[in-house]
Amino acid sequence: MASQAVTAFSGNMKKALAGLRRIDLEGLRWRVFDAEGQVLGRLASQIATVVQGKDKPTYTPNRDDGDMCIVLNAKDVCFTGRKLTDKVYYWHTGYVGHLKERTLKDQLAKDPTEVIRKAVLRMLPRNKLRDDRDRKLRIFTGSEHPFGDRPLEPYVMPPRKVREMRPRARRAMIRAQKKAEQQQQGADDRKRRKKKEVNTEEAA
Repeated sequence: MASQAVTAFSGNMKKALAGLRRIDLEGLRWRVFDAEGQVLGRLASQIATVVQGKDKPTYTPNRDDGDMCIVLNAKDVCFTGRKLTDKVYYWHTGYVGHLKERTLKDQLAKDPTEVIRKAVLRMLPRNKLRDDRDRKLRIFTGSEHPFGDRPLEPYVMPPRKVREMRPRARRAMIRAQKKAEQQQQGADDRKRRKKKEVNTEEAA
C-alpha cells in the first residue's frame, strides 16, 4: 500500500519527505486539511492550533505535542477583500538596496504552498519549537500526497460564527429602511395624484 501511495504522488518526493526522520511520530495523529474554498487566515489559525497541540488537554507551552498536518489543494485557497493585489511580501537579500517584494497574486502563481506556510508560521510563537512545528506541516498544491499509508483523519473546519448586529446598528438599519419605505410611498402618492390630475384635465 505504501508503494502505491508513493507511485500515485507525482510531486517532489524529496521535498515532501524532508525532515520527517527528525520527528518523533509515535502517538501523533495525521490531520488532513482541505484548503479548497477556505479563507486563508481562518484556515491558518486552525492549522496553527493543531500544530501547537492546543486542541489537546495535555497542551504545555514548552513541549512540542502537536500533530502532523497535511494541507491539500493549496492553490484553491480563498482571500477576502483586495489582498491579491494589495498584500505584498518583502524580503532582503543582504546586499545594499536589495529589498525585494512580491504580491500575493505573483506568489500564488510561483508557489501557492508558501502562502499558507507563511501565514501559519507567522501565527506561531518565535521560540526554539518553531522549526520542529514547521516540520510537522506538509503542504501540497493539489490533492495528491505520499502519506496514503498513514492513518489519516480529515479535519472538519468549525462553522463560521457571524456576530450579531449591535443594537445601535440595528436601530440605524431599521430607521434607514423606514425612511426608504416612506420615500417610496411618497413617490407613489405623487405619481397617483399627478395621474389623477391628468385624467381630470382630459375629462374636462
